[in-house]
Amino acid sequence: MKGKLYIVPTPIGNLADITYRAIDVLKAVDAILAEDTRQTKKLLDHYNIKQKLIPYHQHNEHKNSKAIIERICNGDSLAVCSDAGMPGISDPGFLLIREAIQADIEVITLPGAVAAIVGIVGSGLPCDSFVYEGFLPHKKGKQTKILSLLEEKRTTIFYESPHRIIKTLQMIHDLLGPERSIVIGRELTKKFEEYIRGNASQLLEHFAHHEPKGEFVLMIAGYDKK
Repeated sequence: MKGKLYIVPTPIGNLADITYRAIDVLKAVDAILAEDTRQTKKLLDHYNIKQKLIPYHQHNEHKNSKAIIERICNGDSLAVCSDAGMPGISDPGFLLIREAIQADIEVITLPGAVAAIVGIVGSGLPCDSFVYEGFLPHKKGKQTKILSLLEEKRTTIFYESPHRIIKTLQMIHDLLGPERSIVIGRELTKKFEEYIRGNASQLLEHFAHHEPKGEFVLMIAGYDKK
């Protein structure tokens, strides 16, 4: 009998943001596929879960997916965890899920925290319709991506790092205009969580006096002809 593949979201910051069901699954599976075993071990230790961890990340997912699928087909049930949030959303997981479905393996996805959703709900920007773009390209294609938002009417969500946020804001300022509304969710669910709201000029001024630190969810308001 085949095992199952469980997709288990983990807290994006606050370790209390995990479901009872997720804890039960992590205890019950035969092993956990972890993007970073050190990070996942902190979560497991916090909840006194003794479980075998197998590294599964962007550098080995193509090489290891076949062996993982064979293991599940032979009866083992495995869980996939990323460092934080939902596997497959800007984290490893999609490739394995696709191959599991092709192998007629049951994939069970648990609900849980996603930084993009937490960010847009708390931003105050329209969230009835939005675009999630993950991480902006590091160099090539970044300007093209931002330019594509010139007349995008939906709120757009990106993840961004502290060492790139100022250059990204400057590019938004130059390409979309200084008045486009932006909200940055910083360190969401953590002790120093904050939302920074304003236009591109105001946010650049903010970071001229505050060193960028932590994880960022960058949300750009949609184009408004008015």
